Amino acid sequence: MYFTDRGIEELVERRGEESVTLEWVAEQLRTFVDNNPEFETPIERFATWLARADEDDEE
Repeated sequence: MYFTDRGIEELVERRGEESVTLEWVAEQLRTFVDNNPEFETPIERFATWLARADEDDEE
C-alpha cells in the first residue's frame, strides 16, 4: 500500500456516496494549486493523465 492510498481511502469513505462533475473536480484542483503552488506540476500531470486515460483503449 502506498502512503497516498490512505488519502484515497478517506476520500472514498467521506465522499463515496456523492456524485460530482468533472467541472467540480477541476475547480477543486485549481483551488488546491492556488493554495499549494508547489504542487502545480504534479496536479497538471495528474489532470493530463486523467484526460488521456482512455486513449490506450482506442488504439
